Amino acid sequence: MSYYYWFMVVFLWLCPPREGNSPDQTMVITYGQMLVQVCRCANVLKKLGVKKGDRVAIYLPMIPELVYTMLACARIGAVHAIVFAGFSSESLCERIVDTQSYNTPCTHTHTHTHTHTHTHTKRPALLRVNIWVSVCAAQTSWDTGCDVWWDEAMRDVLEECDPEWMDAEDPLFILYTSGSTGKPKGVLHTVAGYLLYTSLTFKCVFDHRHDDVYWCTADIGWITGHSYITYGPLANGATSVLFGGVPVHPHVGRYWELIEKYKVTKFYTAPTALRLLMKYGHEPVEKYDLSSLRILGTVGEPINPEAWHWYYEVVGRSRCPVVDTFWQTETVKGCLWSHVHTFPFFGVEPAILNEHGEELEGEAEGYLVFKRPWPGIMRTVYNNHERFENVYFKKFPGFYVTGDGCRRDKDGYYWITGRIDDMLNVSGHLMSTAEVEAALMGHLSVAEAAVVSRPHKVKGECLYCFVSLKDHLEFTPSLEGELKRLVREKIGPIATPDFIQNAPALPKTRSGKIMRRILRKIARSESDLGDLSTLADPKVVEVLLSQRSQALG
Repeated sequence: MSYYYWFMVVFLWLCPPREGNSPDQTMVITYGQMLVQVCRCANVLKKLGVKKGDRVAIYLPMIPELVYTMLACARIGAVHAIVFAGFSSESLCERIVDTQSYNTPCTHTHTHTHTHTHTHTKRPALLRVNIWVSVCAAQTSWDTGCDVWWDEAMRDVLEECDPEWMDAEDPLFILYTSGSTGKPKGVLHTVAGYLLYTSLTFKCVFDHRHDDVYWCTADIGWITGHSYITYGPLANGATSVLFGGVPVHPHVGRYWELIEKYKVTKFYTAPTALRLLMKYGHEPVEKYDLSSLRILGTVGEPINPEAWHWYYEVVGRSRCPVVDTFWQTETVKGCLWSHVHTFPFFGVEPAILNEHGEELEGEAEGYLVFKRPWPGIMRTVYNNHERFENVYFKKFPGFYVTGDGCRRDKDGYYWITGRIDDMLNVSGHLMSTAEVEAALMGHLSVAEAAVVSRPHKVKGECLYCFVSLKDHLEFTPSLEGELKRLVREKIGPIATPDFIQNAPALPKTRSGKIMRRILRKIARSESDLGDLSTLADPKVVEVLLSQRSQALG
């Protein structure tokens, strides 16, 4: 697997270290130093002709220049459109064209060839300038007409830049959804509502205090990183960690080593990362002093019970509350959150609807919707307001449709069951793939599981399960039988999987998100798997295809 990121930065009031993927790489960035860099970058953009309302595409890994550039855009009223640094040149081009950033600067980077090399095969003809950062053995041609070095551009500019005054509803940024289905949507957020809600939710959900050291392991290329690495923590004056490495390099205890080193008090990560680290057992965690931790957080997908218990008991030593958060690129943050159970944030009114759009009361399961907007909700799909209305409001008029399934228990707490796309209708019974995955994960041999649907002549749909085993374990017919019985016992006979496929690894994006779109196509024996460019390791798909026949019998 190729990894794009290579170091970490810590934002502190005083003298923070910067720690990279290699432990000997460190840096200090204070708020005052960052302000200088942001102002210098803002002046560079203004010098290049960027003005209020222009769109600026940013294609950078987790380095300080990414934060400087996005905040510089905000300072002068330009709309930043950050493209996740793991995307292909084609994906980058698509987003540049959609945001019409080709009339404004586009900040890029190149990294060492042994980690990732970006071949800029589709440069839009109207692109005015590229600002290059850290180019090393990059496979691209240099265009003196529009390419400039970051260091040279920043060298002789003023260290002060007055901020542009903005209206509350002026756009702040455009961020594209992952595009797992159809063309990616350019989600547009505005200045006041986004910052107000991000700042408030960061402070309240994580109980932020002045002496905290906060670490979110996300990538700024996604909304989690926008909100809870950059804007939320900085708006609260937080001491925070920006991590650009991977959790298993140079050893599997990397996360825990850094928590001990920087005395992290609030740790926010994804269930995917937890399940990865669970595979290595307790010992890598127990080697380090994690007594500084006060709150643990998860984001990105429903957390299965096994991962939750491991996180709470092994990482948190059974004393740190686990804040499980539900939100979307479109909604910013804090729609639903919990310390034990899930309930709505201030001003958010969830409801559960059935297929006919009827609101269900009391204990129920169905479609999660929201009844009214709040400050941090998206304003439109950039350049396509009709799509905004169709995607989020057409199915159930009068409600914002999240696209997620939800269950409300007898006590009134909400449980996210997963994307509606990941809901299965087996013989008229609606069930969530997350629930089945959690059951599979209950087996001691299973490290990770992903469940999708496969058409069935009788049932309509049946369950097709991909299972990754813990190290050095063998997938056998006996184990397959045990897994089927386990699901049957935990959920019921209707949930018994028809197919279970051994999956040495699952197809994931570079941010760790499982690409269930691809798994569905494999399960349905479809030949066209679509775009694989966002996968961290496309070879995983070849392995799954080669083993599919065994699962199908």
